[in-house]
Amino acid sequence: MTAPSEPGRAGFFPPLTWLAAYRREWLPFDAVAGTTLAAYAIPVSLAYATLAGLPPQVGVYGYLLGGIGYALLGSSRQLAIGPTSAISLMIAATVGVLAGGDAVRYAQIASLAAFGVAVLCFIAWLFKLSVLVRLVSDSILVGFKAGAGLTIIMSQLPSFLGVAGGGHNFFDRAVKLMGQFAQIDPLVLTIGAIALLMLLLGERRLPGKPVGITIVALAIAISTLLGFPRMGVAVTGKIPEGLPAIGMPTFGLLEFDDLFPLAAGCVLLAYIEGVSAARSFAAKHGYPLDVRQEFLGLGAANLAAAMGHGYPVAGGLSQSAVNDNAGAKTPLALVICSVMLGLCLVFFTGLLTNLPKAVLAAIVLAAVYRLVDIRALVRMWQVSRIDFYAAAIALVSVLLLGILQGVLLAAIASIFLLLARASRPNVAFLGRLPGSGRYSDSARHADVEPLAGIIAFRPEASLLYINAETILDTVLTAVQKSPEIRLVACDLSASPSIDLAGARMLRDLHDELAPRQIKFCIAGAHAQLRDLLRAEGLAEKTDSGQWLHSIDSVLGGSHPDVVQLPA
Repeated sequence: MTAPSEPGRAGFFPPLTWLAAYRREWLPFDAVAGTTLAAYAIPVSLAYATLAGLPPQVGVYGYLLGGIGYALLGSSRQLAIGPTSAISLMIAATVGVLAGGDAVRYAQIASLAAFGVAVLCFIAWLFKLSVLVRLVSDSILVGFKAGAGLTIIMSQLPSFLGVAGGGHNFFDRAVKLMGQFAQIDPLVLTIGAIALLMLLLGERRLPGKPVGITIVALAIAISTLLGFPRMGVAVTGKIPEGLPAIGMPTFGLLEFDDLFPLAAGCVLLAYIEGVSAARSFAAKHGYPLDVRQEFLGLGAANLAAAMGHGYPVAGGLSQSAVNDNAGAKTPLALVICSVMLGLCLVFFTGLLTNLPKAVLAAIVLAAVYRLVDIRALVRMWQVSRIDFYAAAIALVSVLLLGILQGVLLAAIASIFLLLARASRPNVAFLGRLPGSGRYSDSARHADVEPLAGIIAFRPEASLLYINAETILDTVLTAVQKSPEIRLVACDLSASPSIDLAGARMLRDLHDELAPRQIKFCIAGAHAQLRDLLRAEGLAEKTDSGQWLHSIDSVLGGSHPDVVQLPA
């Protein structure tokens, strides 16, 4: 049974909506989902906090506090909030430089970054900036995720193999790792390999089950029984007991120009990943998702994490899938998860002392290998080279520059990709379809009949400043190749909008054709287009009565009746 579908938005305080419709029979589902999510979160959060360069318990703080914050203001009913692999690596790569080797300052800056994320999320909600995040294309995200996955894998291999590692980016780490192969600890490698194999098998054979926490329990028991710490196997060590202390983060640690790029990168990553996951679950269960409200949910989660001395958190697909598969009906599952994690922090942290770090590395490897989507990259190469090149830019930038610089460069590349596509629209040159009197793109239909003495073209995009010159050059080139042309007809039926530069381009085209004794006409112009055409004086240069006609009518097709377009 799924939650009821409700029209409209969730409102500023979504619990008023889902609590009002809450059914008693949902409580067991939410309780099981919350407990299962907590079992999943414990090993993952420990691993991600270690990846971020922070004490293991800080990862648990993120799940505990972030989940409560999101449950209060988020609009998704299945999205689970906590540390993620990409943000953890971003923190490790960026905060380490800013902290200057001071562990206390490191933790303070990480919490300050979470607070910065909360502030930027509130600003984004206030100014309705969700549309800006959509500028990051799917192809860019595929490349970014692949680069992030490879970088994270490379960062975890030293712990997995029992070597020192080192390096600043993917390639530097790879070179250093190859030089340390002779130092690989066979026992550490065996522990990590067995844990990784069990995780992968559990993922395939027991989907939705708390495999991770079971493997962690087995690893701790074996490590304690056989005395792995005495054999030189690195373990987590003592984890402080108790709930996180609540308080505001330490301000004044960073200048704005140091904090803003880190917080902005985290927001971009967290929002895109969270909304993508939340949309899939909203569609599955039939309720509306308010993408603007998600900024508030993400902001509340990060504010709670910052006040608990955690680091930036986000909604992820893997933990949300665990929550959903376990039967979560409402965000109450997140609250129950937080309660279970709180009990663990108070009573059971001592049991985690002998957990081998190789097992944590295996957990990260099992979680991130899916980020490297080779099939998607191959398909882009086969279907759309420009999308493949965009993905490649994002992938290489992450490998060379790191997660933070990579995500920001990916966002910029996505905008330039959008502009590049808009600047080169398809201009269809029309021919007559045999026996029909209709007109279609000559490049797509080999059997169309050429138009004697006529060039009819249809820009298949809005006419804007960014593509106006390209369209003009394309048409004039076609005219120069056909000296017998006496009429050039522009079909604007595929152009939903136009700006002043587009209107001036059409006027310039008329002015270029007039000295050559070539007539110019316009057809298929919608209302907004006609307004700007008149403003640019094209009513005096062309027959404005034809602007409402279809191109078939203007060129004398088999259907000469005037087609009235929307006013």
